[in-house]
Amino acid sequence: MKEDSGLHGRDRAVLRRNRLRRFRRIPLRFVLPNLVTLLAICLGLTGVRFAIEGHFDFAVYAIISAAILDGLDGRIARALKGTSRFGAELDSLADFVDFGVAPALVLYLWSLHEHRSIGWFAALIFAIAGALRLARFNVMIDDPNKPAWSGNFFVGMPAPAGAILVMLPLYLHFGLDMPNARAFVPFEIAYVLFIAFLMASRIPHFSGKRIGRVPREWFIPVLLGIIAALLLVIMFTMQMLIALSLAYLALIPLSMRRFLAHQRADEAAMAASASLIVGEAAASEERRAGQPPG
Repeated sequence: MKEDSGLHGRDRAVLRRNRLRRFRRIPLRFVLPNLVTLLAICLGLTGVRFAIEGHFDFAVYAIISAAILDGLDGRIARALKGTSRFGAELDSLADFVDFGVAPALVLYLWSLHEHRSIGWFAALIFAIAGALRLARFNVMIDDPNKPAWSGNFFVGMPAPAGAILVMLPLYLHFGLDMPNARAFVPFEIAYVLFIAFLMASRIPHFSGKRIGRVPREWFIPVLLGIIAALLLVIMFTMQMLIALSLAYLALIPLSMRRFLAHQRADEAAMAASASLIVGEAAASEERRAGQPPG
């Protein structure tokens, strides 16, 4: 009976500890990055609302703002040492809503609905490509066999970049007064499918995550360039989005060449290492064969 009462007392202690753990306080450094992520979700869905109400320029601004917050939440979490598994999963779901669902719906409401089923098909393919891109990123992020240089590249177009680039027809309309005519819709459908292909494919893209420190002598010119770029974005938002979208697309062949160069260098190093091992093994066998029997 004493042993039973002792076990019962230990069980109660375990339950008490679990109850306290369930209601323990969460540090603010874990809360703040997730608030930024939730705000990004709100902006993405608000972009859809703006599109429904016919305010497509505001829809663009909302999705661009969601992309900016998406770039900040992870950096805030790392700076505050507030990274968590919960935050990573929430960020992935937010990316699908903001950069898969929201742009697809905005584009469908903008022009793709003119061709109904085909336009909806293109919107669905884009959203699915975004989901596949995010799922592959989540699987590959824990790959221990990735070479060190692979951190300089994304495999497939990142979802935020895809969301920004796929809205190029809206930038052309608001920035260059290009008409939103039914005759252009087939080209827009083809463009949406092209961006979806880039997202789902394994074509490498520069990540920009490992840009090193700016040399001291370049600090003032770089700072001036950043300020000038921000002013241009604020004053000529749609025109700058057109320029940045075209520049990003132009960089894709360069990123492919750089990626393949790294791959070839790795293969050459592995071949040289293998031939060295084979040569050493052959030399060892020759030495053994040349030794007189003991």
